[in-house]
Amino acid sequence: MLGRDVWDADTVGTRLRVLRKWRGLTLVELAGLSGLSPSFLSMAERGQRSLDRRSHLAALASALCVSETDLVGGPHLSSDPLQANPHEAIPRLRVALQTNTLTSPAVERARPLDELVAEMARIEPYHQACDYVRVGVGLPDLLDELHLHAAAPIDEAAYRLALSTLVEACTAAVFTAKDLGYQDLAHLAAVRAEEAAAILDDPVRQGQVDFLRIHTMPRAGSWSRTLNMAERSAARLQPYARDKRGHEVLGMLTLTASLAAAVVHDGVNAQHWMDEAVDLADSLPDTPDANWMSFSTTNARVWDVAVSVERGVSGGAVLELARAVDEGKLADKPGRHAAFLADVGRGLAREPKHRDTAIGWLRRAEDTAPQWIRNSPPVRETVAVMLQQATAQAGGRELRGMAARMSVPH
Repeated sequence: MLGRDVWDADTVGTRLRVLRKWRGLTLVELAGLSGLSPSFLSMAERGQRSLDRRSHLAALASALCVSETDLVGGPHLSSDPLQANPHEAIPRLRVALQTNTLTSPAVERARPLDELVAEMARIEPYHQACDYVRVGVGLPDLLDELHLHAAAPIDEAAYRLALSTLVEACTAAVFTAKDLGYQDLAHLAAVRAEEAAAILDDPVRQGQVDFLRIHTMPRAGSWSRTLNMAERSAARLQPYARDKRGHEVLGMLTLTASLAAAVVHDGVNAQHWMDEAVDLADSLPDTPDANWMSFSTTNARVWDVAVSVERGVSGGAVLELARAVDEGKLADKPGRHAAFLADVGRGLAREPKHRDTAIGWLRRAEDTAPQWIRNSPPVRETVAVMLQQATAQAGGRELRGMAARMSVPH
């Protein structure tokens, strides 16, 4: 059984050393199992290199026969309310998702369906802004009541409206749970969405819930399956992607395939799917605020940064990619904007000469979507490693402030 020293570790590297010794492996043995070099692993364990790439985490978790959560740690709750309070939504979300089915709702009363549709419209901007506290106020009850309407609809139109709205509510639940570190709950929300979409029998809706399932699959040992599912889903949707929404959903599946290919070190395929996404985006208005999951030319460029950082691009090369992104078009999409800023910051942080610039990008990410960024394992890892490396007093002060808000020992 793993001890508290695993969960209390400052960085993923520190946790890695505990897990490696627990497994009785030398650095050379772990390097052979994971495909990473002994020198890189040694530097990571000493806090000199960050372990924030998906491919590295997946390879190490598989080699150690542990879950990725064991490696990156569970939610790290601090005294900061913007970091800790979002987690208060999780118990009620878990109850709503675990106790309802489409044929056996957990509640006996519900507001009129049109009120629930309006409630989902009210919650959606909070979801887009990664304001999990406000999402958590209304989403559990909404899930309960939508299940009741789906189980006892007044007519076919109401049935389909209840199911469609349930898919939207489950989408908000997926990313709330996922962003806060509850991957199992995110997966359950995706399954609930898939159950509703199956009844609707709409290929575009199916593509949407495929996207949810793909983003809640276990990571360690399964990225090749993630890539296969993304490619199959894109191929299945292709003949039906005739309208704007179909193009948006297909575009998000291709971006996901690009990222998954990057994680499995298939650079050619990663570039192929990125090119496909850019071609699809060029056929749509560049309006992230009006498109499903923000799919647009701007969002494709944001994902290009994420895929490139996953492939190991760092420093000035990341800044070059970032210059292609029109941040003004992300103003109404705080979650997308924060993800972009964080990826740029993480890529910059890999080169010491860009460390101060990296801090600025990460601080901007935190200001844009504080509840998410303060709960982000990759950002937490980057901050923890930079804090260990900090020598300049000004940079140290800024990093210590971020560390305190992310429960990183400082």
